[in-house]
Amino acid sequence: MAETHVLFVEDDDVIREATQLALERVGFTVTAMPDGLSGLEAFRADRPDIALLDVMVPGLDGVSLCRRIRDESTVPVIMLSARADSIDVVLGLEAGADDYVTKPFDGAVLVARIRAVLRRFGHAAGPDGLGQGGAEGDAETFGGVLVFGDLEVDTDGMEVRRAGEQVALTPTEMRLLLEFSSAPGTVLSRDRLLERVWDYGWGGDTRVVDVHVQRLRTKIGQDRIDTVRGFGYKLRG
Repeated sequence: MAETHVLFVEDDDVIREATQLALERVGFTVTAMPDGLSGLEAFRADRPDIALLDVMVPGLDGVSLCRRIRDESTVPVIMLSARADSIDVVLGLEAGADDYVTKPFDGAVLVARIRAVLRRFGHAAGPDGLGQGGAEGDAETFGGVLVFGDLEVDTDGMEVRRAGEQVALTPTEMRLLLEFSSAPGTVLSRDRLLERVWDYGWGGDTRVVDVHVQRLRTKIGQDRIDTVRGFGYKLRG
């Protein structure tokens, strides 16, 4: 089985070298670059399995690099930020990142987050219990295709169409939609979504959920997912 190839873009020499060694020690192949432009070139040349991007790299910052990668690929992206409350975290998620890790980070925590992202990308076929939603707003089902108004979710072919037009989703967005589709009309808390979609076995940053819901709304319709203040979100049947 081929080793997982990680693209790591970080301008701090000490962090870059120490993290590369830590990742290689657990079996990852790592291409480490000191700036955004060389990172973009390495991405195009090597087509890694996952990208780790520091927000504040020179040349082409991490958010812009994430956006360029997302224009070309659905490869998973994890942003690295020195400040958990930084607007850069939200900007990175809006640019298409799937998760983020705050620096300084423990090597074992970073490895766990990488493996969690790779797990859900490796089998983006939906969550357990798909199609066993609550009574309110149950979807019509036609041969593995869930239908919510003009929205069609093909759970076998892993495709989504809106008004007959195919909708391009990242694997994380697809898993989020599948989780909603499994229980239309049921309010899903942010903590449940973090656990089910992001595979967090511990408390995570709910901004990850909020930004991904916003991204999903822009693709499937702003009124398709309702916000239930103080509780979470629900998919309209």
